[in-house]
Amino acid sequence: MGFSGELVFGRGRCPLLEAPVFGGAQEDDTGGITAWRPRPGGWQTLQFHHKSSPATPEEVLRAVVEWTGAPACVASVHDSSVALVRGLTPGGDQWDAWLNLTIAAEVSDRPLSEMDACVPGDARRALVWARAAGAGRGVDVTEIEEVLRSHETFAEELFDTLLDRLGFPAASDPEAEG
Repeated sequence: MGFSGELVFGRGRCPLLEAPVFGGAQEDDTGGITAWRPRPGGWQTLQFHHKSSPATPEEVLRAVVEWTGAPACVASVHDSSVALVRGLTPGGDQWDAWLNLTIAAEVSDRPLSEMDACVPGDARRALVWARAAGAGRGVDVTEIEEVLRSHETFAEELFDTLLDRLGFPAASDPEAEG
């Protein structure tokens, strides 16, 4: 079985785990909460397994945006095979998109052609969100569409690729730094 839970991405001056919505939860690499390698500019990703999720993805997203004053997104991942990503800006602009579209169509009982038709609009809204976050400069929306139509064995890796393609700085590599 793969990972099931939420990936929370946002920018904070202090660790995102300190946001009140997380209720003082602590990082626990035995399967509860894990912080991914940070990205420059204060961008952070937290991985919450379902058993450790503090609230609904929508509640977490709203709370993180309110607490940080910056755009954020949450990817709800099921068994590492599919994810629904939702983004929000402080101004209230929202977007959502599926990762691993073919599997998403299977689990949602929606026609793949219908879901695929949403990809261009989803990609545009995601890019607008990234630009509101200070990223996405010089990114062509077709690059985002390609990610949304691609398939990876692990939806978590596809989420990381989406952030990269949206123009967010790459996560730091401790081996390259040391």
